[in-house]
Amino acid sequence: MTTVAADTSHDRTDSDQTLARATAQLLAARTPAGHWTGELSSSALSTATATFALHLHSPDHHAPLIRAGLGWLVAHQNPDGGWGDTTLSHSNISTTALCWAALTIAGDDADDAVRRAEKWLARAAGSLAPTDVARAIVARYGKDRTFSVPILTMCALAGRLGEGRDPWRYVTQLPFELAALPQSWYRFFRLPVVSYALPALISMGLARHHNRPTRNPITRSLRAVSRRRVLRVLRSIQPTGGGFLEATPLTSFVTMSLIGAGLHDHPVVAEAVGFLERSARPDGSWPIDTNLATWITTLSVNALAARDGAVALALAPAERSTIREWLLNQQYRTRHPYTGAPPGAWAWTDLPGGVPDADDTPGALLAIHHLGEVDDRVTSAAHAGVRWLLDLQNSDGGIPTFCRGWTNLPFDRSGPDLTAHTILAWLAWRDRLPARTVRRIDRAVPRALRYLQRHQRPDGSWLPLWFGNQHAPDDENPTYGTAKVLLALLTHDDARHSDPATRGLRWLLVSQNDDGGWAGHKGGPSSIEETGLAVDAISLAILNGALPLERAPLAAARDRGVAHLSAATGHGRRFPPSPIGFYFAKLWYFEREYPLIYTVGALGRAASSTGT
Repeated sequence: MTTVAADTSHDRTDSDQTLARATAQLLAARTPAGHWTGELSSSALSTATATFALHLHSPDHHAPLIRAGLGWLVAHQNPDGGWGDTTLSHSNISTTALCWAALTIAGDDADDAVRRAEKWLARAAGSLAPTDVARAIVARYGKDRTFSVPILTMCALAGRLGEGRDPWRYVTQLPFELAALPQSWYRFFRLPVVSYALPALISMGLARHHNRPTRNPITRSLRAVSRRRVLRVLRSIQPTGGGFLEATPLTSFVTMSLIGAGLHDHPVVAEAVGFLERSARPDGSWPIDTNLATWITTLSVNALAARDGAVALALAPAERSTIREWLLNQQYRTRHPYTGAPPGAWAWTDLPGGVPDADDTPGALLAIHHLGEVDDRVTSAAHAGVRWLLDLQNSDGGIPTFCRGWTNLPFDRSGPDLTAHTILAWLAWRDRLPARTVRRIDRAVPRALRYLQRHQRPDGSWLPLWFGNQHAPDDENPTYGTAKVLLALLTHDDARHSDPATRGLRWLLVSQNDDGGWAGHKGGPSSIEETGLAVDAISLAILNGALPLERAPLAAARDRGVAHLSAATGHGRRFPPSPIGFYFAKLWYFEREYPLIYTVGALGRAASSTGT
């Protein structure tokens, strides 16, 4: 007994020190304005598309950026000859094809890189024949044309699929003319792209029509007539900063497609090029998006809140007020021109290219709740956000990302992680809102819980929509999804004792690796992010008394996870990130602050669950 007590004391001291160092580092990561911005990974995909778009626009004017971008691509080619979405990612056919296309403008300096890329592509696609390359790219995305059409468009523009009109036969004609219709009609047409890809639908549809118009005289005439109208739509939804969604790839694809459609001097192109110029990094690369400032800020606040009283201890009243004010200022007060979303929600960024969504909105609602000082203004903002989420709930009871019932494509469907996050926000604000809204919440939560029950996999896990693991089968990340769903179930008075919660906890226990950490799946390389999420969920189960399982195995799993986090972070001194994030169209990214945030949240919750 004495020996066990001594070991436990040592472990607790070690985890407390790790938490203290991690918290200090998280607080130090704030901007001078008092919130967090984070730093997204550099992206070969973004760098390839931006470099090529700038070359099409003006190779002489943009020569320094083009040279730097091409140099970065050559320097960051994977040993196997391909490229992944980040510098830590496995090679994939999408990014490799785009880099291969971009290197057409590099001249002799990139001959070796091109040869190595072509060997990789020939192995992945079967050959370098345009038919095989196109087939392999389309196969990766199935019915969703959101990303396969842009890739093939760039390959066609670069001459990688042949010359003249012929390469455009590999590019599916997108029905850009539908963008001339009212937004409210889009969901009835089951568009071949997801909701956020409207700029791609328009620009790439125009490029394909310009280079290989249909032989059908009626359709050809309809598209010719609608051209001016859809260009006005495209101009109206372009953010003031020029970047669609603040995303380098989407903005680059729009730019090159409009130029390929003979619209080099269109105002959309000029604004988009300005965005690409401003987004370049000093090392020659581009990130996948400008920043996730709102998301990183809310994650940070909510991680601090995982330990009872920690927000008040870590942040002075004036600091909490600064963050609260900043978050309130990020709430959309008018209907969004891009998706038509009503007021009341939050996007992932504080920049003009953001779009209101159902992960950042619950995150912001929880953060302003944790920051305290809930006056009438805060309550009014929270009420608007809660109603926005209530109105977004799909007929299946789940929550989609951007638009209710837009399409049946993967990134427009309801997601377990989004649904769970929304349940947490509804529960947090329920007792502070008017009776009419409370009644709506009380109807919505059971529907959401039933959705989660239906989408629990036979093994007890859930899959998230916006996160994955490159080492797992089919790039899935059930650890992330299960942990996020459990955080909601274990907060709900009834669901915490339910069969889905029990099965989810059991899945987490059996999925723990021998080193004490968690990966996206059992046996994969443990990551700080996934271990932090699993420890957070297990600690909440202990803290809230949700113990359909024996307490001892839960506590043992928690303690082994805490020990792994302490060791993996050098006892709070280093936080290497892993590419677990999915950006649009399943593009990988990693974020510098994720491992730091998830460590603070996990160790804080673990400390609370042990009575410290």
